[in-house]
Amino acid sequence: MYEQNNTQPPDRSAAQQDAIEISDFVYAATGARVRRLTMPDGTHWFPAVDVCKNLGYTHVGSTLRNIADAANVDSVESVLLKHTLSIPAGREWRRDMKLVNLQGLILMVNSCTKPEAQPFKTWVAGVIATLQRDGSYSLEPAPVQPAPAVGTAYVMPEQVVEAIVRLEERNLYADEMLAAVAGERNDLLRQITDSQNRMADALTDIAEALRRPSHSAPAPGLTAQQLLDTWKKRHLLVTDDVHTVAAVLAPALARGEARYHVEEIAARTGMSQDRVHDCLRMLLKRGCMRQTGCSADGAPVYVLP
Repeated sequence: MYEQNNTQPPDRSAAQQDAIEISDFVYAATGARVRRLTMPDGTHWFPAVDVCKNLGYTHVGSTLRNIADAANVDSVESVLLKHTLSIPAGREWRRDMKLVNLQGLILMVNSCTKPEAQPFKTWVAGVIATLQRDGSYSLEPAPVQPAPAVGTAYVMPEQVVEAIVRLEERNLYADEMLAAVAGERNDLLRQITDSQNRMADALTDIAEALRRPSHSAPAPGLTAQQLLDTWKKRHLLVTDDVHTVAAVLAPALARGEARYHVEEIAARTGMSQDRVHDCLRMLLKRGCMRQTGCSADGAPVYVLP
């Protein structure tokens, strides 16, 4: 999410009170870097809709009524008018949008039942116990101090660090899973696109073949020899064996139809039945003739296409 800061940074005395970087603090509590408005006095306000979304609350209005103290809830317009600031640009920042301050956010986190909020609630409980026992609670300064003008840095509580690490690991894993799913989806889309393109090409070829005039059928009145010459001229009779079988069938085809058993053609040509069968398949494949069925005695019936 994005941070919206309409003011100059607060003075360093206010910054030093923010012992933990506010973005890390909110991330440890909610599991997300929600939007925020930072006021000139150093107070932070967060859109209630962002907090509810990341904590699993389904209804913003009822959640604020049941959980957050009214003193910790206000509208964008009311909060900004107190500091004479204008509404941030962008349609997401409406005048009537409800905001919660840091105290309200902590109240909402402590009422959350999501397991991810438990480390933060445990740390808050430890802070309260320390205050009750010792009367104060402080953070250790960080081992490496920044320049004096920047202010003192503090060590983040171990519970908060562990919560942030777990949330970051979970987000990284989620990102990896989303990237893997996206890659598989892209591969599937490419395969679908390729299949669609091949199908479109095949349909185009079929359409063009249907539009082309057929040259297989000879003109009416052709003799058997003319029929053979036509096939040979168009290179449909690729071998001598095919031409021999075609010569047996041509006279009958020229008259209308040819009815021959494979055995009969084999006997007339002196070829094996398997070879005759292959030649017949070649003639059918080349479009020299077509089979319309079988006669009563089982002989295939061939006619010109």
